[in-house]
Amino acid sequence: MPTIRELPASLQPMNRLAQTGPIYLSDSELLSIVLGNANPRNGHNTLDLATQMLTQFDGLHGLARATQEELRSLRAIGPSRAAQIQASLELGRRMATSRAPERASIRSPQDVANLLMSQMMQLEKEELRVLLLNTKNHLIGVSTIYQGSLNTSVVRVGEVFTPAVRANAASIIVVHNHPSSDPSPSPEDVATTQMLVDAGRLLDIPVIDHVVFGHNRYVSMKERNLGFSCSTTKWN
Repeated sequence: MPTIRELPASLQPMNRLAQTGPIYLSDSELLSIVLGNANPRNGHNTLDLATQMLTQFDGLHGLARATQEELRSLRAIGPSRAAQIQASLELGRRMATSRAPERASIRSPQDVANLLMSQMMQLEKEELRVLLLNTKNHLIGVSTIYQGSLNTSVVRVGEVFTPAVRANAASIIVVHNHPSSDPSPSPEDVATTQMLVDAGRLLDIPVIDHVVFGHNRYVSMKERNLGFSCSTTKWN
């Protein structure tokens, strides 16, 4: 029988996975990838071996219940390969029984403060970050854009919005800190906010708020209507 590498490229499981994704592969093909490309001592390729194992153990559920000794009873299965099989099946079992972590929902400036206050108020230098949100206002990421003194000449629109474009974010929230502990927005903060709000409108990635952190205090520039017009996106 030919080895995996001797099969036509279009039929090799690794190539099929790369071309179509794992969902379209059979149980035997997926198991053969776990087994690797080594040619078993019984002369079968790993695709044949995978099919043989699933038949002998009555499918994936039976294979998952097999002990190390039962797996190693097959001529082609040694300790390493038996461990690979058990580890991959256990990962699948854990994923099936676990819950996906819930993403933080950001619906108010207080939610932003709850998420970042403890970090931002301890920074010794100014830092500008962008919170990336999906269409349901769930947090999908936080990117640090600048560190150091911030002003309108330093902040570049492209750098602020690049993470949002890459993540396909529906909207963003801009945050930065004042090491002086006073979160009162400066004229530069207002100018920067207006610039970013205008850019977000053009890019169809709205800036929902710009939150400034001090020591245990914060200011929502949206709530104070600083850099925002009445027509800009509201908190919801």
